[in-house]
Amino acid sequence: MRSVPPRLRARQDCSIFFSLLVIFSLPLPFPVAAQQAAADSSAAAASTQNDAGNPAFRIERISLDVGAELLTVFGDLDGREPNNRASEVPLVSILRDTLGDADPENDRLRHVWMLTYTRPTLKQRLAAGVPFLYTRVGNKKKAVRGVPPAVIDLAQPDKDVWQRFLWMALQNIFVNPYGVTAKSSSRTFQRNTEDYRKVHVIRALAVLSLYEAEADVESVFSPAEMLEIQSRLILTQMTFGGIVDDAFLQKLHQNQATAQLDERGHNWELLRQRAEAEGLLFEPLQLPDGSATHALVWTTRHDVASNRQRRKWDNRFLNISKPWGDKRLDRWDGYTETRFFDAENRAVVSDTPGARAVEMIPLALYGLDNPKIPALLVDFRDGGNPKRREVSRRVLEDVARNILSLSRFGDIHYFLGRTIFDFITSRRGMDVNQPTRLRTYSQLKLLLTLSASLDPEFREEISRRLEHVSLNPLENDLAAEARLARAQHAALMDYARRPDGLARQLDRDRRAELVPLAHGRTARVLFRFGHVLSFGHYTHREKALPETGRTQIDVARRLAHHRRFLREVSKSSPIIEVVWDMSEVRRSLQFVAEHGARADGATASAAARIFARTKDEATQRLCLDTLYHINNETAKNALWRIHQDQTVPDPIRTLSAEYLRKAVREEQRISPTDTKAIISAIGQ
Repeated sequence: MRSVPPRLRARQDCSIFFSLLVIFSLPLPFPVAAQQAAADSSAAAASTQNDAGNPAFRIERISLDVGAELLTVFGDLDGREPNNRASEVPLVSILRDTLGDADPENDRLRHVWMLTYTRPTLKQRLAAGVPFLYTRVGNKKKAVRGVPPAVIDLAQPDKDVWQRFLWMALQNIFVNPYGVTAKSSSRTFQRNTEDYRKVHVIRALAVLSLYEAEADVESVFSPAEMLEIQSRLILTQMTFGGIVDDAFLQKLHQNQATAQLDERGHNWELLRQRAEAEGLLFEPLQLPDGSATHALVWTTRHDVASNRQRRKWDNRFLNISKPWGDKRLDRWDGYTETRFFDAENRAVVSDTPGARAVEMIPLALYGLDNPKIPALLVDFRDGGNPKRREVSRRVLEDVARNILSLSRFGDIHYFLGRTIFDFITSRRGMDVNQPTRLRTYSQLKLLLTLSASLDPEFREEISRRLEHVSLNPLENDLAAEARLARAQHAALMDYARRPDGLARQLDRDRRAELVPLAHGRTARVLFRFGHVLSFGHYTHREKALPETGRTQIDVARRLAHHRRFLREVSKSSPIIEVVWDMSEVRRSLQFVAEHGARADGATASAAARIFARTKDEATQRLCLDTLYHINNETAKNALWRIHQDQTVPDPIRTLSAEYLRKAVREEQRISPTDTKAIISAIGQ
């Protein structure tokens, strides 16, 4: 063999060294700095109920001395004993900054912890950076001391955007020039860490949705808070999701829910039709809230014997081998169920007159929350079948991107080839090179822990087979996750009792909130520029929280609360009185009018739309007062347009003219064009 030149050998060594340096020096996405606080011992719990009337979830509410509370959703991970506290596991914790009062209008949500999400071990980190290693490498034995990593910081949702750009910059500037080894290792590590976090984001979304759907008592989260949490978790999976404005959260949540229902319904029907066409039994699996996210396909021992020679087989959308004549089913000694059917093949209880016993054999389990086609998750005859199909996409992407340096945007031939191949495989129902099973895989793990409808033995069988589908070395199995969740919850509570923990973090967050209240637009632009240049690592904060700082934050949060409410009202209905309590609308308008100097153009636009959509004169007058007190061009332009509208009653137009004269005399912010028109029409 030819010897490797010294310079090339040195470059290869440097490449490997730098890859390992990147893996161990950079954190996983969104680990949160230590969050800690002093807590009192009182806790209030609220429970939710499942269909059987037993608690499925409960909320633990811990009040903190620093004016905040820690809310933790506990779930029962043993479906057989819903009332057994020993089997419940802390799943999701959320920090709410209340400023020490009971008024929800000035509350602000901050960190969200999915307590099964943990920092990986050294062995897992090493494996996560090995190219083409698509398997788990074991479990994390115990959680390290310290606050667990949060899946998102709701106070800084844009932080993940800058961290992504930071990684991309490091990847392209420092790693890629050192060759295929460094590039493949760093990209593999980054993808595994992103997928690991995404799995737990999906699970946190599912837990919160189930808690909200099953709550028989009033939820500890307001509808606006639940919307913010769920929407921000959804946005973490999008490249620029962290910089999406709050005004778009409701629409995003609605679109996501609609798309998810469409996917489930589409895949449900595809799978049901194919299963029935091939003489198989289709059975949906439901989460505790009744939503069907997965489905089982069964056959019977009688059908296996009777269809051995004569039955054809079409595996479209099923993606499993022909069961008829399969010797594995002839001598099947795996899990079976005995069910009873009447003469019309309807499922009945065993003591029904004329009921006949049928021995059922499970063939496959599918995920319905998957784009295009049902996702095969478990093949009970061939454990490697689902994994080979999941790996097909990863292998193609890793070879194209890391080895051949091809991309959809940089090579037109590759783009056309992938597009045509993806179109053909999806139309033919071939589960090859399809979107990842990440979401439906994560949901199934949650279903197995929470659902009491499955036989415990069958649940263990599915769980054991499901772990083989995982491609991520950072993943832990269900038993390990339950153990780690309890340990991480204990660590979080320990930080909550420390005087230098959550109290210090909350103080930092509140001082950051004071920046837009204490500095003008130019200074804020410069601070923002520094934040962007540092990829989110620098955030300007006031040096100390003054005595008036808490009052300023209180007013700012209340103003944000009323702004969100008014924008929601203004977009909801052509006639506001039909949908909304007008006393609440007037209360919000009054608050904005009293603090109009801090209101923005979006609030002014909302007030103008409310004016146009209500016939209540008191509300219309309050809208005019609000537009007068909001000192920006948008508000005065809306006020001027109201005065020009001949359909508006004369008393209202007269009042708008008075407000416009006062605004001109006070030299409020009005565009030059509007100023000339106002002076010309109504004088000063």
